[in-house]
Amino acid sequence: MLNQYVDELLKLAILEDIGTADITSEILIPEECYARAEIIGKEDFILAGMPFVKRFFFILLNYIQASFEKPPATFSFEEFFKDGEFIKRGSTIASIKGNARVLLAGERITLNILQRLSGIATLTRQFVKKVEDMSVKILDTRKTIPGLRFMEKYAVKVGGGLNHRFALYDAILIKDNHIKIVGSVKESVLKAKRQCIHQKVEVEVKNLEELEEAISAGADIVMLDNMDIETMKKAVKIANGRVLIEASGGVNLENIREIASTGVNFISIGALTHSAKAVDISMKIKELILF
Repeated sequence: MLNQYVDELLKLAILEDIGTADITSEILIPEECYARAEIIGKEDFILAGMPFVKRFFFILLNYIQASFEKPPATFSFEEFFKDGEFIKRGSTIASIKGNARVLLAGERITLNILQRLSGIATLTRQFVKKVEDMSVKILDTRKTIPGLRFMEKYAVKVGGGLNHRFALYDAILIKDNHIKIVGSVKESVLKAKRQCIHQKVEVEVKNLEELEEAISAGADIVMLDNMDIETMKKAVKIANGRVLIEASGGVNLENIREIASTGVNFISIGALTHSAKAVDISMKIKELILF
């Protein structure tokens, strides 16, 4: 199912960027022209997205060859690095041989995928490295670009982080707006536990009183929302192992170790996906190929 989802996403990218034709390449480049291109890292980063790029070119070939009088004769994708590996500035990540029109049509989508996902993986790795000597786990959130969540959460895992719930359908997480409607933390947790006896229940709390409510109601995980360090320490002491504790809100590379030192089990970081900077990668035609 996920493979089919990714395929549909890549097809949408093709429709968005190529549409009916790459008119510039069709005007300038003969159909029989073949070339070799290289994907090159222009800064240091953690690579992510190669499986999606390889799949993308397979789909693109099928899409674009319908406009050719003669189907493209050959295509090859040689990768020199795997996802999760460190890319040093100037490194050649992959070499692609094929029809020049196909290479040019696929250039921007290829780079968009690799730059975005590698940026997420790189930022995640930075957070993970900051607390690698501690027992805390780094989680992502649902703060992703609509439609790209599978890819972006994949990149978090490549960077060494863990995935929080994927979507609304696969885990119970009671947030402040749920509590506002139901009436209290305690009643929200009790109601969820009654309705879904085999599902773990997580609830967000904003103070120590709500934490006590959550624990007494039988919550499995409690999310401490934007609490200061001293309050988090008190929360961990109150919990005393009865529930798992997740810290969330305002996490950055400067304060993550201090947050981790409070003894929380998890730290969820929206910035992994909503604020990751795209890395600098290029794709350049290196030579023409004669048949």
